[in-house]
Amino acid sequence: MSNRTKVVLIGAGGWGDQHARILDAHPDVEFAAVCGRTEEKTKARAEKYGARYYLDIEKMLEAEKPDLVHISLPNTAHFEPTLRVIKADYPIFAEKPLVYSMKEADILTEEAAKRNLWFGINFNHHYAIPYQTAYQAIQDGKLGQICSTTWKFTGGRPGNDDDFTGLIAMQSHGFNTLEHLCGPISSVMAEFTEIEGRQHNSMSISLRFKNGAVGTLIGSNDSSYKYPKSHYHEIIGEKGRVWIENTSKRYEFNSNHNESSEVWEAGYFNDSDRQFSTTFDKHYDEALKAFREGEEPPVHADRGLRVLKLAMACLESWKTGKRVETTPVS
Repeated sequence: MSNRTKVVLIGAGGWGDQHARILDAHPDVEFAAVCGRTEEKTKARAEKYGARYYLDIEKMLEAEKPDLVHISLPNTAHFEPTLRVIKADYPIFAEKPLVYSMKEADILTEEAAKRNLWFGINFNHHYAIPYQTAYQAIQDGKLGQICSTTWKFTGGRPGNDDDFTGLIAMQSHGFNTLEHLCGPISSVMAEFTEIEGRQHNSMSISLRFKNGAVGTLIGSNDSSYKYPKSHYHEIIGEKGRVWIENTSKRYEFNSNHNESSEVWEAGYFNDSDRQFSTTFDKHYDEALKAFREGEEPPVHADRGLRVLKLAMACLESWKTGKRVETTPVS
């Protein structure tokens, strides 16, 4: 593919603006159009980036005939628009979570596979420098055998979490990143808060990994992103320990029983690597390169299917009070 890649975007919401920003700035992209549900908002988003706007997906696809379709919609509204794009035979770069039910996830991945469509999903945490550094440390054997890991990711959302968005959407990053660094999760056991007016907003999940390691995932929407250390991730191995704070803020490595740390933290002028949003830029650089070269996406939508299976196993564990085996992927 020698010319610029023609891309359209479905979604004119908050995170959709990050998609639009990246598409508009990328030298290998022709950002052609935005499709949304409300004319005023969609037109304003399109005009901001010099694109055309549409209020109907099929009309946009027919008129624009894009090379690639981005989808960034509210978490619970992914299935139907994504299926429409797949049935129109267009490659997709989607947002997490893939969907909220296994039936819908199976339909999307199977329909895309039948058509041999390129289907990427935006799990971007492990494109932060602390995560890339941690991954390399693990690959280089600096931690040795991984023994345990703790993931905490907390934010704020009022009211009951009846659709388990905290688990399915927010902690999808956790499941994906935990398996990326520590290997396949083989079983889970979960608890959720039972507090009137705050149902299911906080969770504690016990993990066992295929390699014998154990872990804990702590998630909460009873917290706030404004609190210090709203996210941290610790990985302990037989030879050392890694600590990551707020995804892109800080990385530490300690060799076994050593009080001195190797540290990465963004410098005074390094705003780019300090910001969470730029992890998306780095992921998209890789994703678009893979698309243009006819390669599989660096993070395939199958990862969305996998983390949804883990989330459903957590719900089964909570409902039954039992540990639930998960089928690790190779």
